[in-house]
Amino acid sequence: MQRRTALTVLTALAATAAAPARALAGAAAAADNMAGAPGSAKAGANAGAKAGVPERFECIVPSKPGGAMDLTCKLARQGLLAMPQDGQPGQSGRQGMRITYVPGGIGAVAWHQLVSQRRAEPDTLVVFSGGSLLNLAQGKFGKATATDVRWVAALGADYGMIAVRADAPYKTLADLLAVLKKHPEQVLIGVSGTIGSQDWLKMALVARAAGIDPKALRFVALEGGGEAFTAMHANYVQVVSGDASEASLNATPDKTRVLAVLSNERLPGMLARVPTAKEQGIDVVWPVIRGVWMGPHVADSDYQAWVHRFDRMLASREFAQLRAAAGLYPFALTGDALTAHVRKAVDDYGKRAREFGLVR
Repeated sequence: MQRRTALTVLTALAATAAAPARALAGAAAAADNMAGAPGSAKAGANAGAKAGVPERFECIVPSKPGGAMDLTCKLARQGLLAMPQDGQPGQSGRQGMRITYVPGGIGAVAWHQLVSQRRAEPDTLVVFSGGSLLNLAQGKFGKATATDVRWVAALGADYGMIAVRADAPYKTLADLLAVLKKHPEQVLIGVSGTIGSQDWLKMALVARAAGIDPKALRFVALEGGGEAFTAMHANYVQVVSGDASEASLNATPDKTRVLAVLSNERLPGMLARVPTAKEQGIDVVWPVIRGVWMGPHVADSDYQAWVHRFDRMLASREFAQLRAAAGLYPFALTGDALTAHVRKAVDDYGKRAREFGLVR
């Protein structure tokens, strides 16, 4: 692939990735006003009858523990169990959700396990992110399509970030880019996924904006943000291209220095003092949607019950506080609205990727 073509596809895919950012303001307003408003026109009596959280349910994390996928499952558990049940206070201390880790194939192992072997389980949720949709569009899940599963709820949005060890010589993003420009072979960059993954694209776009050929960079493919930070703390890699929520989980001042967040403005919370890449002269913004899906043969009544539960949860003040504490930002879609959003996002990714040979 010629360099110009590679850079063009990076720009095109970044434009697709930025679509959730344009929807954040509307999603935030929706989250504040959706109490009692189901995400699907089909939500009705059956959903209401099953509105209580089941005694036991499972959330599958398609990566190793410690990353943003793991955080999404735990946020769903906290939010659901904090909701009042049958007029009683929330059960935030109850361990009703079992979290299972199914890493492998950048999410492909978990996808195929549910789609081929566990297609109709009524109380099993699987986490996804914008990176999952990008992988799906590029054919990294084989012949799978967005129509193969049932999309339940988007819980929030995240943003990309770039981090190094606290004792690294790079004090700013400019320091890191200066070294990457002169001696790219000296720096290993840890990413979740392989070439073409969202973590790879984020770093590639940052490098390109600084006049660096992304093909000169050295990437190490890892399974999830937790593993990437572990590798960096062990000095197996020197840089992590990941997400802000992962940095909030894994970044402590004595171990990690976050050089930049890939958002339009500085983020609140733990990373409030971290400058944006734009502030540092690198005009790259990368938002990431996070949510859950279910198997394709789950009964309509069970699916709508879960949509209804998440509608209630997403509209609550308790969840807004939990979401903020997890380092995520408002982005609330469920049921049919989420399904339409996902299918369009995957289609947009696919069209652009096919134009430049990134689809398998």
